[in-house]
Amino acid sequence: MTDNPVSITGTRRSLSPMRQMVPDVPAYLEDVYSWAYLSPRNLALLDRPWIVSSILWGNYGKLLRATLAEVRPGQRVLQPACVYGDFSPRLATHVGPGGCLHVADVAPLQVANCRRKLQPYPNARACVHDAADLGGEYDAVCCFFLLHELPDAYKRKVVAALLGSVVPGGKVIFVDYHRPHGAHPLKPAMSLVFETLEPFAKALWRREIRDFARESDRFSWSKQTYFAGMYQKIVARRRH
Repeated sequence: MTDNPVSITGTRRSLSPMRQMVPDVPAYLEDVYSWAYLSPRNLALLDRPWIVSSILWGNYGKLLRATLAEVRPGQRVLQPACVYGDFSPRLATHVGPGGCLHVADVAPLQVANCRRKLQPYPNARACVHDAADLGGEYDAVCCFFLLHELPDAYKRKVVAALLGSVVPGGKVIFVDYHRPHGAHPLKPAMSLVFETLEPFAKALWRREIRDFARESDRFSWSKQTYFAGMYQKIVARRRH
């Protein structure tokens, strides 16, 4: 895969041919998340919109719409990790035939599944690639519930790669977990889930996503929270 899988020819935006370079599956993914992302049986169970909505306490639709609101039809868009449910088809539909969507993921199983879902969309393509090593020139990057799954050192690499992938005036949209308000009735349950299944997630309770950026002053940052603070949308727009 080339570092810049999206090209512009004249006024027509298209996906350029990609040379496949399969990275190693990171150790943290095999050690912590193999049950969720590397198991064909569990993929068939989890890859359902209602499952995703249940995991997000019914907030999937709201968070999806909040993400799409930051993207304009016709743009070149990067999605740096596969997402269960219908996120990628919805994003490809929103971008439209005048734009293009590139989905990347480090797990071949996830990419194969995403390719199946994107078959009706000629403006979209999925490839095996590590989000910490992405490049290109995109108008928008949609990072949907990826950072909470990464060790802190990996968070820094991925945030740097994504911020480096947008053109001047472009934006990176991070949608992920956030520290809920102190009286949130689900805070104890989420704390237990993180302690048992998501060992890297509480970093987003303690730190701002901007803290993981190396050159944060090159971007303007905005933040919005949802569901009494449990989720956040951070938009980093690259300054001209």
